Amino acid sequence: MIYDAIILGGGAAGLTAAIFLARKEMKTLVVTINVGGQNLLTEHEENYPGYLEKSGPKLMSLFEKQARSFGAEFVFGKATKVDKIENGFRVNLANGEDYDSRALILAYGKVPRALGIPGEDKFIGRGVSTSVVADAKSFVGKAVAIIGGGNSALEAADMMADIAKKVYIIHRRDSFRGDEVTVDKIKNKPHIEFVLNSVPVDIKGNKFVTALAVENVNTKQRKDLQVDGVFIEIGLVVDTNFVKHLVKVDEANEIVINQHAETSCTGIFAAGDVTNVPYKQTIISCGLGAIAALSAYMYLSKLEGKTGVKLDWG
Repeated sequence: MIYDAIILGGGAAGLTAAIFLARKEMKTLVVTINVGGQNLLTEHEENYPGYLEKSGPKLMSLFEKQARSFGAEFVFGKATKVDKIENGFRVNLANGEDYDSRALILAYGKVPRALGIPGEDKFIGRGVSTSVVADAKSFVGKAVAIIGGGNSALEAADMMADIAKKVYIIHRRDSFRGDEVTVDKIKNKPHIEFVLNSVPVDIKGNKFVTALAVENVNTKQRKDLQVDGVFIEIGLVVDTNFVKHLVKVDEANEIVINQHAETSCTGIFAAGDVTNVPYKQTIISCGLGAIAALSAYMYLSKLEGKTGVKLDWG
């Protein structure tokens, strides 16, 4: 099967693009590690026009529902390679799956900083997560590990302690970078265990995560923590390494686009925080997602010889 368009990224830009393309009856696939992107990190979305709820995750869930209602399909996984093929592009995922499309939209924004350990990419969406807000409900009554020492990791542990049977916090140092008040709060929660001076070295499992191997940085001793989930909370980066052989990037490693959201490679479009657009806001990502989708639609229409196609106002 070859899709009309594959969208890499399930945040504001990617979901908006999916809505616009699916409404044009383009066979559309969204490949993403989560639904919501950076909006999953905020409960105070106060500057999105017409939206008074303020919750970023709830706003993104509405975007997802709308995209699905028009027929957009979703696959959860991490794209690790993109290549040009005869009739378009091939996207390879870390789990070994691959998908083909005639057009491609890069809209994955800033991505969680990777641990770089075995099993990390393989189990994305299968026990490995980068958002407690989005995925906490999948681990009710289960054991989880949270990687990180900043406020996001500490707050994630605080949230999971109320619903999980066991929460491990793995941090490479013996003290945290997060606020002391948050550290003191979670110290008193019975389900939380600190695994300090330790780093994750291997995520194990079959179809889903079953264990996390950690190594003490001082003694070099290793042990397995029996967990069902691993939350990675170590910050965000711009990652264009797997696409910059196809598209031009600037000195900040961001994808260069023109006013039509076109990249330097014909058939590839980009939108949102992964691009060189100077302002990084949800509303701007949505606008760029719409532009990328409409430009991709025009590109696909021309491939089919429909040169007289006009865009509607809807």
